[in-house]
Amino acid sequence: MIVFRSDAAADIMMFDDVAKRMMEIMGREFSTRGIVTVEQLPDAIARLKAAIAADRALHAGDVDTPELEDVPGGGKRAYVGLAQRAAPLVEFLEYSLKGDKPVMWGI
Repeated sequence: MIVFRSDAAADIMMFDDVAKRMMEIMGREFSTRGIVTVEQLPDAIARLKAAIAADRALHAGDVDTPELEDVPGGGKRAYVGLAQRAAPLVEFLEYSLKGDKPVMWGI
């Protein structure tokens, strides 16, 4: 479990695999601790928004969305698309940018 923290917004918790994907999209290397500086926030936000738009375009009118997805290490969980996973993080990053506060993450 990775927790994103900022003095500008409430914490966001994500499973490691989801956080890793979000970090990759933002151009960050996955690690158990890290920071996105205020100066880096606009690029991170733009990258996530572009990924959301691409995902929505890819799945527009998609009626074959799976109900479940595999979990690393075995098991299943309810399928949640990229747009649904990334949108709260985008909002979180936007609050941080507006508040001029960096975003940190850790376990």
